[in-house]
Amino acid sequence: MLSGWFLWFILLWVVFLVVMLGIGGFFMFRKFLKRLPKEDGKSELDWQDYYIKQTKHLWPSEQKELLEDLVEPVPELFRDVARQKIAGKIGEIALKEQADSISQDLVIRGYILATPKRDHKFLIKRLKEKNIDYSSYQTLFD
Repeated sequence: MLSGWFLWFILLWVVFLVVMLGIGGFFMFRKFLKRLPKEDGKSELDWQDYYIKQTKHLWPSEQKELLEDLVEPVPELFRDVARQKIAGKIGEIALKEQADSISQDLVIRGYILATPKRDHKFLIKRLKEKNIDYSSYQTLFD
């Protein structure tokens, strides 16, 4: 029978594996839910890809740089996913408003609408650093 330090090692290893599998399963399940088709036959990710493709030609380089600057604090592992989600929301707004090009206003509004409230503190800090007035977006922050 197992005893001593080896027993504790095995027990801790089992707990570690269960926790890691649970965390991985959680993220995989979330991705699975986003891939499920909605009533219109398209999933959240399908719509996101559609908006990005439809507005790809509307992005000037300075707005791409602003988006890159805004997603910089996101851990590198999740940065592509965050960039895609925010760009999809910006594209959705641009198509609804029939914009001729992606403007700084669209990037900021899309970022606010696509991200959770906890990320808005960073956005405000970054906008202050860039001397961009964010008072007109106050209603979106609330």
